[in-house]
Parts: sequence; C-alpha cells; structure tokens
Amino acid sequence: MRTLVTGGAGFLGSHLCDYLLQQGHEVICIDNLITGSTANIEHIRDKRFTFIHYDVTNYLYVDGPVDFVLHFASPASPIDYLELPIQTLKVGSLGTHKALGLAKSKQAGFLLASTSEVYGDPQVNPQPESYWGNVNPVGPRGVYDEAKRFAEAMTMAYHTYHHVNTRIVRIFNTYGPRMRPNDGRVVPTFINQALRNEPITVFGRGQQTRSFCFVSDLIAGIYKLMLSAEHQPVNIGNPHEMTVLEFAELIIELTNSKSEIVYKPLPQDDPTVRRPDITKASELLQWQPKVHVRDGLKATIEYFKNKMKV
Repeated sequence: MRTLVTGGAGFLGSHLCDYLLQQGHEVICIDNLITGSTANIEHIRDKRFTFIHYDVTNYLYVDGPVDFVLHFASPASPIDYLELPIQTLKVGSLGTHKALGLAKSKQAGFLLASTSEVYGDPQVNPQPESYWGNVNPVGPRGVYDEAKRFAEAMTMAYHTYHHVNTRIVRIFNTYGPRMRPNDGRVVPTFINQALRNEPITVFGRGQQTRSFCFVSDLIAGIYKLMLSAEHQPVNIGNPHEMTVLEFAELIIELTNSKSEIVYKPLPQDDPTVRRPDITKASELLQWQPKVHVRDGLKATIEYFKNKMKV
C-alpha cells in the first residue's frame, strides 16, 4: 500500500510512519514543521519513505497512486493552539478539505485523527462515542475543539455525499518518546520539572482526571481501525483513569526526584474528567491497550533524560 500521512513529522505522525513502514507500506510524509520536526523522522533510512515540506491547507496533490490518506496535521497541545489559533482552525477545516479531496481524487481510503477534545468538559464519564460533548466554542480551547468537530462533520459529509471510504479516530491523552519538552502537556511538563528537581505545577487541586495511553498502543489501534470497515467515530485510548495529582506523584517516584508539588489556578474550560469508553474498539477491532503506565513512563522518562544530555 502507498499511504500518505499529513503531520507525519509530529509526535504521533512520526510513530505512525514508522509503524506503516514496518507493515510494508510505502509512506509519503507531509508536514509544514510548525509543530513537527525533522528530528522525529531523521532516523528513517528507507527508500520507501518520502518527506515533503508542505502546508496541507493549500491545494494538495501527489503523483501516482495513493491507497490511504491519514490526516494527522494539527497543533495538538494547549500551548500550540493558544499561540496558533488561526492555523489550528485552518488545518482542521481547509486542511481536512484538501486531504479529503486528495483521497476522493485517488479513490483512496481516509482516516481523520480526531480527539477526545470533541467531548469538551464532559458531563458523562467515561465518554462513549455516542456522547455529543460539552464544548465552549468561544473559549480558549474552542479553536481546537471546534476545528476537530468540523473536521469530523466534513469527513462524514465526504463519506455520505462523495462515498469516500472514511474512518474517524478520537484520540485520548497519549504519551511517549518524541513528545516536545515544552509543548505544555502534562507528561513532558511533569517529567522535565521532575528531572530538574523543579517544583511540579499542578492546576487546581489536581483532582481532575486523565487517562494516559502509550503511543505504541495508540498506533496499533489506529492501524486496526484503518483496516476495518467502520465509518463512525471510534475512541482509542487507555481507560485507566488517574488524577493529575496521582500522576505527578508517580513521576516523582519514577524519576527519584526531589521536586515538590505546587498548585496554580485551573485554566478556563479545563476538563474535569477524561476517560474513554473503549467498548467499541474492543469489540470491533479486538484492541486493548497493553503497556502499563509505569512501563510507558519509564521509556518516556529515559527519552527525556537523553534529550537533556544532548
């Protein structure tokens, strides 16, 4: 198969490129490097891999056949989409439109990387795919939440109107090597603070919950979804729910850090709970996460230790 990945030099996209190559695909990686980095793909020495530096909000075309288009391009952390609100909205709308247009012209399958953020600050826990969410469209997180919600609507429209063979994955909190140290997400922030023995900043009282999935588990689930015939959204994530405070304490333990925990006010619209209902993925894809959070964190901590040595 010849597969195109937008956002392929990002955290998730680069792991996806690796996995596709392992499965025998020829891979075309497209990224404008606003939040992605060629450092994430420089290890790839495979003649089946092509990198194109390009902004997918512009007209998108590649020569030759394409079997699948995987649309992963987007700023994905709160710091990114607060600093890049227009780009976030454009890649979710125009970028999705261009990627779907390419899939349509090539008669290729299409997979949208959506997000648990479409559920907003959920009033239902865990969140099943049938839940419509509780999103503030004009709040600071709205540019990301609504970009992804629009992208899902656009994807379904192309499926029903143009008969494009589409998939939608709703990705929950994911962590692992190649996360950017300063992207503002809880895993790299806590690990870097702990490794430097700096105070670990917890928002509120740390009682908000998150569910953390190791990147290898996520990518395996996405690949299973790609090969399935399911067109409706599917949650992929780890249903093991932890409070942010518990997570901070675990990272302090695993790093043998002298860090103390300090508390800061909660950001606006910060979700109080986040946990995927993965019944659909389990039954439809026979997928379950395998990596225990302690093992995943050890691998991630080692990655950041090595980054600090460079």
